[in-house]
Amino acid sequence: MAIRVTDNQDGSRFEIFDDEKLAGFTEYHRYGTELAFIHTEIDPEFGGRGLGGKLAQSALDAAREQGLAVLPYCPFIRGWITKHPDYAELVPAGQRDRFGL
Repeated sequence: MAIRVTDNQDGSRFEIFDDEKLAGFTEYHRYGTELAFIHTEIDPEFGGRGLGGKLAQSALDAAREQGLAVLPYCPFIRGWITKHPDYAELVPAGQRDRFGL
């Protein structure tokens, strides 16, 4: 099974696919140099396989590559950053307390 993550800029979301089937997404709003993550969903059919984590990491890696600051309003993305503190640097220092990071 081929897992891939794409940035659907027209839909303002990163999407994760298992082969050609959409397994989940994380919605974002981009404001200049900030990427605000709003909501993440994994289809229950694909649950328990770590796809949410792969999606979060890919989306955050893309933000890092583009030099974007991350605002993790989405509880899933915020929780993933909490478990992977090397990604906390993506959240502006002045915003980390706001997100509990």
